[in-house]
Amino acid sequence: MIEIRKVKTKRDLGRFIDVHYDLYEGNPYDAPNLFIDEMNTLRKDKNAAFDFCEADYFIAYKDGQIAGRVAAIINHKANERWGRKDVRFGWIDFIDDIEVSRALLTAVEEWGKERGMTQITGPLGFTDMDPEGMLVSGFEELGTMATSYNYPYYPEHMDRLGGWEKDNDYIEVKLIVPDGVPKKYATIAETIEKRYGLRVKKLTSRREVFEEGYGKRVFALINECYKDLYGYSELTDRQIEQYVNMYLTFVDYNIITLIEDTTADNKLVGIGVSIPSLTRALQKCRRGRLLPFGWWHVVRAIRFHKTKIVDCLLVGIHPDYRRKGANALLFADLIPRYIKYGWEWGETQVEMETNYKVQSQWSGLEHYIHKRRRCYKKAIK
Repeated sequence: MIEIRKVKTKRDLGRFIDVHYDLYEGNPYDAPNLFIDEMNTLRKDKNAAFDFCEADYFIAYKDGQIAGRVAAIINHKANERWGRKDVRFGWIDFIDDIEVSRALLTAVEEWGKERGMTQITGPLGFTDMDPEGMLVSGFEELGTMATSYNYPYYPEHMDRLGGWEKDNDYIEVKLIVPDGVPKKYATIAETIEKRYGLRVKKLTSRREVFEEGYGKRVFALINECYKDLYGYSELTDRQIEQYVNMYLTFVDYNIITLIEDTTADNKLVGIGVSIPSLTRALQKCRRGRLLPFGWWHVVRAIRFHKTKIVDCLLVGIHPDYRRKGANALLFADLIPRYIKYGWEWGETQVEMETNYKVQSQWSGLEHYIHKRRRCYKKAIK
């Protein structure tokens, strides 16, 4: 017997988060999120996205035992921006039982229908800053902190349930760190510095990030770069403040590269935010907790670069500067730093399969598409 229970208390929410740790304990590819980060994202009094989103969370029980979970989300801003009436499903996990997955998705569908929605889509989070898409290939590739891992039977369930179709596919690209800056990037970087007055700006202190406003400028540029992407909703000032604290507090400024236009009052036109891969460190944080010893593995990866992988967390070039080759400045600055830290390959975050302009920027590097994720859609009857 399958029973669906709505999360009502903080203790329930803790159980909801723990479903993933239970289902993926010991999995060599999963990058489990920190429990505290998940709690802050899902709590309505903590996440600024609730200024324009509403959500409820559901846990599935089979014969009295927890068997799965799902979040039901409506992003009203995105729906207005794209002219849709979508209810999103996210944070979905389930045992290999078709009746469990059916019950979870039905709960989201009915929840959305009660609120006037006409279509269910996902997996998606509140915004683009949350994990997106269900893994449909690349199950034996190491996951990243910014994405979610799932077993191969998840998309098999979507096919078996019927009525679901592809809405959008994302790809993730593996980038081999070269022995030096490729001539293509070096030549273009030197040319555009002289021709367009662009320059690399390196952050050196927290004061620049938090007091001089560079942190907010980074995410204001993200809004400009990502505004036309699938399902994107513009980040609010409150969200930007949260993300500055989340992404730019403990990072290594040496592997954050900004591009400014000196001919336009040092306008910020490009960003490249990298972090050492934290996947192996997160796998050593028992059930997503930093205590008692998980914190050391995370610090070891961030401060001492004890990994062979770098995550290209946020990369963006202002639309007006993409044709000028501004991304070459990012690569020309970051590649020598990757080499110095001993990193062997990098991992891009999700890119829409149809975003050929973004994909073309990797042409100067040895690269492979090694994962694919899918967002599904289904009409609500």
